[in-house]
Amino acid sequence: MSPTANVLQTPSTATPAIDMAARQMPLQAHYQTTPADAWITDHASTHSRSHAPSMPLYGHVTLQGGRPIELTYGVHTAVGGESDYPVPGELLCAAIAACFDSTLRILANRFGIAFDALEVQVDAEVDVRGTLLVDRAVPVGFQKIALCARLSPSETPAPGVIERLMKAAEHSCVVLQTMRNGPEITVRSEVL
Repeated sequence: MSPTANVLQTPSTATPAIDMAARQMPLQAHYQTTPADAWITDHASTHSRSHAPSMPLYGHVTLQGGRPIELTYGVHTAVGGESDYPVPGELLCAAIAACFDSTLRILANRFGIAFDALEVQVDAEVDVRGTLLVDRAVPVGFQKIALCARLSPSETPAPGVIERLMKAAEHSCVVLQTMRNGPEITVRSEVL
């Protein structure tokens, strides 16, 4: 198997044990002495190389992390699309679910809590009359987002452990806290 093929595979559920405390403690110590290094920037961008700007139902977004990943996205049927590719609201739900799931996994690892199964489901509700200008009193944006973590501990946890883990994950989940506390967002255009 080539090294590239191995990198593109999803990690197995039988991954060797990872000590998150050993990974994070040096970072915590470093960020205490050098706070500027704690600032990171994530990126995503769209382009019209695959779908012409005159085609309103589809687009292409590139997630620019460790290695760029390109996704085709579509428009929801509720606003005139086909919903045959992930729609932006689903990508938002995916971001919340992925962040909360990974936060739970990291904290469970640090606290020594083992799970046989872990699932996070995120449901977001929006009244599209706002974005379609049907009723200007209806806000544009999701009005409700519900997150449900389904946890199957390997052993019966001590009383209150799951509640403390959930509170810690809720506190430490970057995407969830971003949604709750809304950062400053600037919008600009550049004419090419």
